[in-house]
Parts: sequence; C-alpha cells; structure tokens
Amino acid sequence: MKLAIVTAYPPSKVTLTEYGYHLVKHFRLQDEVTEIVLITDRTTEEKDLSFEGEGCKITVKEAWDFNNYFNLFGILKAVKQSKADAVLFNLQFLKFGDKKVPAALGLLAPFFCKIQGIPTISLIHNILEQVDLENAGITQNKILQKVYNFIGGMLTRFVLASDVVAVTISKYVSILEKKYKARNIALIPHGSFETPPEPDYSLPAGPKQVMAFGKFGTYKRVEILIEAVEMIRNRSTEDIEIVIAGTDSPNTPGYLNEMAEKYAHVSQLKFTGYVAEEDVPRFFGESAVAVFPYTSTTGSSGVLHQAGSYGKAVALPDLGDLGILVREEGYSGEFFEPGNTASLADAIERILVDEAYRINLGQTNYKAACSLPMSDITQMYTDYFKAIKYKNLPTFSPITTKENETVVKTD
Repeated sequence: MKLAIVTAYPPSKVTLTEYGYHLVKHFRLQDEVTEIVLITDRTTEEKDLSFEGEGCKITVKEAWDFNNYFNLFGILKAVKQSKADAVLFNLQFLKFGDKKVPAALGLLAPFFCKIQGIPTISLIHNILEQVDLENAGITQNKILQKVYNFIGGMLTRFVLASDVVAVTISKYVSILEKKYKARNIALIPHGSFETPPEPDYSLPAGPKQVMAFGKFGTYKRVEILIEAVEMIRNRSTEDIEIVIAGTDSPNTPGYLNEMAEKYAHVSQLKFTGYVAEEDVPRFFGESAVAVFPYTSTTGSSGVLHQAGSYGKAVALPDLGDLGILVREEGYSGEFFEPGNTASLADAIERILVDEAYRINLGQTNYKAACSLPMSDITQMYTDYFKAIKYKNLPTFSPITTKENETVVKTD
C-alpha cells in the first residue's frame, strides 16, 4: 500500500506537527506500507526524516500553507500526483488556518478524496461540539459562536464523508453518532509517541523543574503556573525552576514574549522557545512534574502521553476531554481546580514534597503509556485501510477494543 498522509510536519509550527511526525515514524515500519507520501505544509527548512533503522520509502510533497485560501486545490493535486492507494488526514478544526475561510476550505479535502474513489480515513483530534470557542481564541461574540457552530456542523459532515472517521475519545463517538447519525466512526486511542526503557525516576541535581509543554496563549495559560510556583516559594524552602517549553499558539502570536516581560522579576523562570523532537526526551527527563495549565480542552492530549512515556508525574485540571482521557487510558495525576492558582499550588507542592508519591505517579503513567504504543495505533489504521480496500465496505460500525486488541466490525 502506498499511503498518503496529509499533516503538518516538523519543522512546521502548525498544530498537530508532533503527532504527524510520530504517525510517519511508525507507519514506515508497517509491513503493509510500501511507501509514504507526506503531503505537508511548506517550510523554509527541510523536513525532519532522520529516523533510526530501516523503513519504507518516504516522499515529501509540500502542498499547502497555513491560512492559504487555495490549500484545498494544492492538497488534491498532490494526492492525485502521488497515485496513493489510500490517504490519511491528521486533522483538527484549525489545522489549515486560524482565519475562518482557509480553515474551512482545507477541511473539504477528505470529501473530495472520497468521491474520487480513494480510500480515506480522517483522524479528527477535536470536534466543534466540545470546543470552547472563547477559550480557544476563536470568538467571544455569542452570536458569532452560533454561526461558527452552524458552519462547523456543515464542515463536520464533509469530514464524515470519509470512509472512516477516527476519534481518540469515546465521548466523541457518541456525539457524532447521535447528532450526525454517523455509522463510520472508529475509536482509536491517541497512543504514546515513544516507549523508551523505563526510567529510574530520579531527578538531576539542582532545583526541581516544574514544566509546561505545548503551544500557549489560548486555553493553555502560563500565568497560573508561574503564580502558583511563586505561592509555593513564599511558604516553603523548595528550590523550584519553572520551565515553559514551547511556542505561541497560532491564534495568539506574541503571548509568550508578553509573559516573559510581565514576569521578568520572577527568578528561575525559563522560556525555551520551540523544542525540536530530539530535545523532547531531555526536557521531560529533567522535569519533576509536568503541569497542564489549561482553562479548557480541545481533544486528546499529546503532552499527557509524552509525560507518561518518560515516567513523569503530572498536575492537571479535572475537566472535559482531559479528565475522560485520564480515566479511559489509565493515567494518574494530581488534580486541581481549573483557573484556581491556590489549588494548582497545592497540587504541585504535594508532588514535589513527597518523593514516593511522585515516583508512584510516574510509574502509573509509564505503564499507561506503554499499553498503547504508536506501533499498535498505526496497525489499527492499517487494518481499517485493508478492510476498506479488500472488502469494499462503505460503512463500519464503531470499533471496539479489548485488552489492546482491535476489532473491526462491518455491516
């Protein structure tokens, strides 16, 4: 099978870049995949294809740009030229732009691939019904929110034209089946990017690092984390370093620079900027706790799976999709009240002062991460593509998983 994957890809700064990288990294090792055609956004630097070990051939076609109104045509042209046997879209609703028209037009691509007879699976990491439009930085206007929800519903129907639509959270299956009467929804877990050897859970000498990782400024806010650590410092002797690892969200350019100026007086506060894939293990490995300073959620959390892979304790709000994900996939952490600085300070401090508790959380999360490696996840997608191609079935009933075994049920 020659597989086309439409995704953002490193060194791109567009959302879902890291997930696209790990999809490619593991699809290339699937026996059924003979070539990957990577249909990605344009970047000035070369794409990161420095994988270890042998794998299938990878061809890169740079076919689209963030906020370009003609992305749909570029993607469809690249898919046609690739002569791919199947195509996988790695999507969320602001994948192709933070401007509404280009963002919407890009989401039409799965529909046009399907009507051209190309076996198509669309992985959607969030659904508009579960997105807080205000916190996500889209709009605060209540009337516009209703308009966007209406348009989002229409776009969802275009994506649902795919042979299979994959979601990572069970609640999404229920919503899409109930609202859109969809019969082609597959529950495929997010998966863990890496499953390195189990760490020894020790920390490097020096201050204990409290880290937040991701793209910040919309629903991921660093103010609460910085102020929570300052609160701990004022009442204890803990030696703590704050590490903000990542970049601005595309919707909030300049946010982290503004935060760096606002909190310039705070000691041991580090803004790392963009973190390359090869540096991710070091940042997680050196941290004592990974913090999720979220005000809302917009889908499954890649950062949680990364933290688990490196055996890290986490402090996170018990809200929305994040709370569901933790319970469904067996993760554990210290919960805090969303938006409550004192509650976050208490959560972080409980982890930092109790070494046995910190290690226990890390061990639990490592076990959860190892139970769903990306190699298993990409095999699930491969099984679906084979079912579409060889059985020629137009619809699927929901996927079920039991003890990490994928069962594809067909009508």
